[in-house]
Amino acid sequence: MLKDFVKAVKPEKEVLRQRLAEEREKLAARQLQIKEAKLPVMVVFEGWGAAGKGSVMGEVIENIDPRFFQVATMDAPATEDQLRKPFLYRYFVEIPEAGKFKFFDTCWMGGVTRGVLNGEIDYGAPYKEKIREINLTERQLTDNGYLVMKFFFHIGRKEQKRRLEELLADKNTRWRVNDDDLWENANYKLCREVYDQYLEDTNRSNAPWYIIDAKDKRWAELQVLQFLNQGIDTALKNSALAVPILQNTFPLQPIEKLADISLQDKTVDPDTYKQELDRLQAELADLHNKLYRKKVPVIIGYEGWDAAGKGGNIKRITSALDPRGYIVHPIASPEPHEKARHYLWRFWNRLPRTGHIAIFDRTWYGRVMVERLEGFCSENDWQRAYNEINEFERILTDWGAVVLKFWVQIDSQTQLERFTARQNTPEKQWKITDEDWRNREKWDLYEAAIDEMLQKTNTVFAPWHILESVDKRYARLKALRIVTDALRKATS
Repeated sequence: MLKDFVKAVKPEKEVLRQRLAEEREKLAARQLQIKEAKLPVMVVFEGWGAAGKGSVMGEVIENIDPRFFQVATMDAPATEDQLRKPFLYRYFVEIPEAGKFKFFDTCWMGGVTRGVLNGEIDYGAPYKEKIREINLTERQLTDNGYLVMKFFFHIGRKEQKRRLEELLADKNTRWRVNDDDLWENANYKLCREVYDQYLEDTNRSNAPWYIIDAKDKRWAELQVLQFLNQGIDTALKNSALAVPILQNTFPLQPIEKLADISLQDKTVDPDTYKQELDRLQAELADLHNKLYRKKVPVIIGYEGWDAAGKGGNIKRITSALDPRGYIVHPIASPEPHEKARHYLWRFWNRLPRTGHIAIFDRTWYGRVMVERLEGFCSENDWQRAYNEINEFERILTDWGAVVLKFWVQIDSQTQLERFTARQNTPEKQWKITDEDWRNREKWDLYEAAIDEMLQKTNTVFAPWHILESVDKRYARLKALRIVTDALRKATS
């Protein structure tokens, strides 16, 4: 794209001034429309060192109420905590809220191209994997209503050298030039090839690249404003349009429907339970130390019927773990700041560091169960979510995480007995709510939704495990066996 870039004709000075004023007014007006439409706008500034990204960004945001935008500077090296999370973590957690702008002074492009240039990312499979994750993430964002605008500020080698020398000559601006900028200019042709390849590989219709002729700052600002205003207008017009449902491309395993899962004879006597529990918990404690040493992240997700025994099951796992090495996340209805972002955002924020365990008491699968059945998202939203969730879990397993998903299964009669016992036991009444009874009335609808969820997300790399829990002790031992077996394989 850079090699073949054809510069637009720069307007005459007076025309440029007039058009700048018009585009600035347009952007000022658009922010109210963005707020009302709850449109999240992600604006990415990339480009050559000394190309003027920061100064143009400063001019652009002058037209926006500071309550409705934030700036994220992502060119600093990743922190130790960020390095122990998936590659996209530090970027995804920064995505904007609905109705607001988020300006990125470099984003995931910098992370990839720097890695290629310094030899940390091989141009083979590692590079292709990063590109795949970036493209699917940008597609997920735009499918879920985000406007993603990507600008690359382009200047020639001689112009860059002139600007760097000018900055270095002034003691007040010398700090703005670093060794990377000088290296980039000295290796301009190599860098251009790497940048060009990245731009080509990530130039998609849902999030295209806009190459900005950055030789003149005011002209660069006008180009950005024009493209940005056009993008906002298009996004506002298309906000009500449904998004195509992608075909599943992930290998799936067959799985029984809930009605076909036998709950008979899935019991264990108390003595055997106690003996086996002690043995499995001792093994799990030892494995926890090994996965910390080998820096293996573990993600365990629990779904299941109300009163199926998820809490007790989780407790038997955590009892064997070092409390410094795990977190249990009870997932309830999203908070306002979570609801204002991509539905997976709150789960990205809760991912464990390498060597640690994150346990989710309910998960991202709420999108295709409660949100689907209670009307909290559109049909198009939950239909797309199967593929989006598979993509999310694939990113996690490619990162090296062990992903375990449990469905805790009971029958309707067992649930009724447990609801009644909770209601009649004062110290357990806090566990039962009117909502639990309302959900029970929709048992058949939930069962159909769960069966579809299991069928469409039982991937080879992140399969479901059914825990028959009419006898809670049986389910606890089964979960512990699955966890210890998975961790044993991951740490061997």
